Amino acid sequence: MNNFLFVAAENDAIPNCKAGGMGDVVRDVPRHISKRGDKVQVVVPSYSRLHLNGTFRTNLNFQLRGTTYSAELYEVVGKKECPNIVHYVIHHPEIQEGGIAHIYHDDPTEPFFTDFIKYIIFCTAVAEAIKMGAFGELDVVHMHDWHASALLFLKTYHPRYKELKKMRYVYSIHNLAIQGIRPFYDNYASVHNWFPELQLDHEALKDPRYEDCINLMAVGIRLADSVHTVSPSYKEDVMLPSARPEFVGGESLEKDLQQANNEGRLIGILNASNYNNIRKAEKGLLYRNTIKALFRWLQDESKKYKADFLAHTGEKIMQHVDEKPKFIVSSVARLTEQKFYFFKRSPEAFEQMLERLKKVNGIFMLLGTGDPDYEEFFRSMSYKHHNFVFTNGQSEDLIDSIYLESDLYCMPSLFEPCGISQMLAMRNGNPCFVHHTGGLKDTVEHHVTGFAFDGKTYDEKIKNMVKNFSEAIDVWENDKAKWKKIKGNAENVRFTWEKSLDEYYEKLYVL
Repeated sequence: MNNFLFVAAENDAIPNCKAGGMGDVVRDVPRHISKRGDKVQVVVPSYSRLHLNGTFRTNLNFQLRGTTYSAELYEVVGKKECPNIVHYVIHHPEIQEGGIAHIYHDDPTEPFFTDFIKYIIFCTAVAEAIKMGAFGELDVVHMHDWHASALLFLKTYHPRYKELKKMRYVYSIHNLAIQGIRPFYDNYASVHNWFPELQLDHEALKDPRYEDCINLMAVGIRLADSVHTVSPSYKEDVMLPSARPEFVGGESLEKDLQQANNEGRLIGILNASNYNNIRKAEKGLLYRNTIKALFRWLQDESKKYKADFLAHTGEKIMQHVDEKPKFIVSSVARLTEQKFYFFKRSPEAFEQMLERLKKVNGIFMLLGTGDPDYEEFFRSMSYKHHNFVFTNGQSEDLIDSIYLESDLYCMPSLFEPCGISQMLAMRNGNPCFVHHTGGLKDTVEHHVTGFAFDGKTYDEKIKNMVKNFSEAIDVWENDKAKWKKIKGNAENVRFTWEKSLDEYYEKLYVL
């Protein structure tokens, strides 16, 4: 039996510990490893809340800032009981929850300031737990995004943790654009402040653009035994330099990724979706679940600032209850540049898509929260366009209804490491309309399982986005047989963890 340790910022296998797709992966991969008879332990920060119902296991004492820190390791119960899986959280008072999904902080004046501090404490506590044998004899340590990569820094450079070098280290990149960049010196959230005893190897640790800073994403890429991107096409994308906004690629780390690839360490393996024991939504509850969510949010003190808009959405939904639309396009996403850059930069293109929908008595339903600028943009568009329904919140019941009752799922991501939403939509028999980038290339085939757009320039992408969207509606309107075939193809395609795990074991874990 092999013994794995997963180290991450999110884990959706335990309650209230997910902000995005990383949480899904950290939930699903251990479950499939366990089915193969191997043991998995998963550790995430407690964020000063996840340990409250846990079982205390041990104190972890270690040195930071020239003083002794003491953290606590707790075992916590998962949402689902699985053999050979144990979930842990690490508690320390400075590892606080942030405003983003009660996990991450947003420090607009000093990016990564607060998160750097809490993940340095977390990773050092994990290193201490490994050293003292809290997880037993480990074969593979699998780290996720920059939040976990300080573990590689410690095992490589810290004399106290040199014995951590004996196991294999795998590093997964979920979002290359978020890199964890902080100064080497002269700042509370700097490397030297937390590890004053270490002589820093600036060349091996530095950011390619800011040479007086460490780049923790780069640390993961440079120091791991295997580096994993969450789709094969995203692997190809990130080895090319970014040329925003036409193309988002290596984000200054393309040379590091090219080197990892030349050394045989860079592997692209597609994330997967779950096709068993899924939450079953009941058909016909889309509008009811929207109204229920709106009434709940209207009573939430933190949402008072947008109460007028929530009421506006409710009024709009009630109109559609009386006059049901014939065609529903939907999106469920965090409202960010990554997901909706094309709409916000070129609102006239989005408006053309809404006009095309209007001709078939169709509506566009968007559910999400996120960047305040994007929220405000979509609120203004909702006031302006009768057939754009923007539900500015989060509701699991409503998400299930949207996936079940939509006709076309829209995912115009500027870049997409893998994407899970398109897989969930296809699982429900919804063709998807996507920008052909990253993992969307690997999952949606134009005119076979859905529809896609691309282009060599920004203007060409926008032109094709509008044209191909109209083309998708043309197929639904005028070629029912082809539409039915595309729907069937979308529903029948399978992106399984069993297949992906075969590649994990063969290419990443190399046991």
